[in-house]
Amino acid sequence: MIIIAIAVVLLITFYMYGTRNFKYWEKRGVEHDKPYFLVGNNYKEYFGKASMTQVADELYWRYSNEKVVGFLRSTRPELLIRDPEIAKKILITDFAHFFERGFNPHNTVFEPLMQNLFFAEGDLWKLLRQRMTPAFTTGKLKAMFPLIVERAEKLKLRALAAASEGKSLDARDLMARYTTDFIGACGFGLDSDSINDENSAFRQLGVNIFKIRTMDIVKGVAKELFPEIFKNLKLWTRLENDINELVVAILRKRDYKPCGRGDFIDLMLECKQKGVIVGESIQKKKPDGTPETATLEIDDALIAAQVFVFFAAGFETSSSATSFTLHQLAYHQDVQKKAQEEIDRVLAKHDGKLSYDAVREMHYLENVFKEGMRLFPSLGFLFRQCTKAFTFPELNFSIDEGVRVLIPLQSMHNDPKYFPEPEVFRPERFDADQFDSNNKYVYMPFGSGPRACIGERLGLMQSLAGLAAILSSFTVEPAKETLRHPVVDPQTSLVQCIRAGLPLMFRGRKKHV
Repeated sequence: MIIIAIAVVLLITFYMYGTRNFKYWEKRGVEHDKPYFLVGNNYKEYFGKASMTQVADELYWRYSNEKVVGFLRSTRPELLIRDPEIAKKILITDFAHFFERGFNPHNTVFEPLMQNLFFAEGDLWKLLRQRMTPAFTTGKLKAMFPLIVERAEKLKLRALAAASEGKSLDARDLMARYTTDFIGACGFGLDSDSINDENSAFRQLGVNIFKIRTMDIVKGVAKELFPEIFKNLKLWTRLENDINELVVAILRKRDYKPCGRGDFIDLMLECKQKGVIVGESIQKKKPDGTPETATLEIDDALIAAQVFVFFAAGFETSSSATSFTLHQLAYHQDVQKKAQEEIDRVLAKHDGKLSYDAVREMHYLENVFKEGMRLFPSLGFLFRQCTKAFTFPELNFSIDEGVRVLIPLQSMHNDPKYFPEPEVFRPERFDADQFDSNNKYVYMPFGSGPRACIGERLGLMQSLAGLAAILSSFTVEPAKETLRHPVVDPQTSLVQCIRAGLPLMFRGRKKHV
């Protein structure tokens, strides 16, 4: 009897644990799907049936008359935002309540590689951002451009080899190699030649960062379902050695001092040389309401964490966006021709050479790229976490500290309310005289507000340069195996990935003026 009683108590306790927040949104009068024991509303992602972006997209369209929708990730409440004005409040107006991204559950270990500008929270994020912002000035970007041109020329040679053999190329892989080489050169002073070397160690590192393994999925799900039990479980252990070895090798080569290249490693070494970073705390206030002073000292572990995110975010997002844009151009030859005419015209003004100023003049090409990111943003959503209880006056309810809010970019970018005929690839939407300024908080492929992507201009510049290099010499067309509507891998999480790549034919163009 005692054993049965204990078993009953344990079962009841487990049931209460697995349903403990199931009335959270009902109590607040927020529309939501019925949650399931332990998994909440997130069973499709946990079982690999849909990515986080796809789950959010389903909710977005199911509740088309709501401004917000409730969601339970296991037993953790989240709020999906369907209204641009509320998104603006979260990202900018009320940023003091939503300065965290919240990718790591509260009270769980924040592992070393997560101590980077993208994942960092609170004062760590604020002080890193404060010190790293000078790396992305116009002057620094111009100084990097010759390195971009060198990689763009290699990119053309790779495409030329495939074109001469009449073979298709996976645009996704091609552009990933290009951006990997660019980051190797501009970020770390390395000439990795990933474009030509099939087994480049630098390229393999990039592949491994985003390679989804069964054990990684199991760890991630376990940490979400039972954060109290698995709070010490690390998700990035398999990469720590590779990243640390790469960083230590570069730092030793430079004798732990800036070498004058002005690249990302130099920036981090300069940060370390300047000593302790001092700034106003975003987390702690004095009794009079003014911010306390926060400090941060840069060490090798922090440098490794920044290298990790600079590498991962830099190559994966840009290569995803540029390859999808090329895919769209393959099916829209009129748009491609118009972009090529602009590229030819601008290059003719600049002695046929790519340059920072030349790329800045390619306004239509930029609109083409923006339209590609509208249809398929690399990051399909934005996350923010409530840092202290917050009331939505227009909705007449409050959320607690620790509740995450999700802004579904993929859904908003493709909502006819904001972009008429959203399925149509039409770059003219982004002409200065046509773009609706009210869509500023609908179209946010780089995020918005204080936590917007610090490398937005760098990413845009390298992407446009890569597209200009390809389109100046080639016309892209669908290959026999190309799918008109590529299938998104449902097991991707943060950055959206296409299953089976994006094969295209690269046809050499006739000599242009």
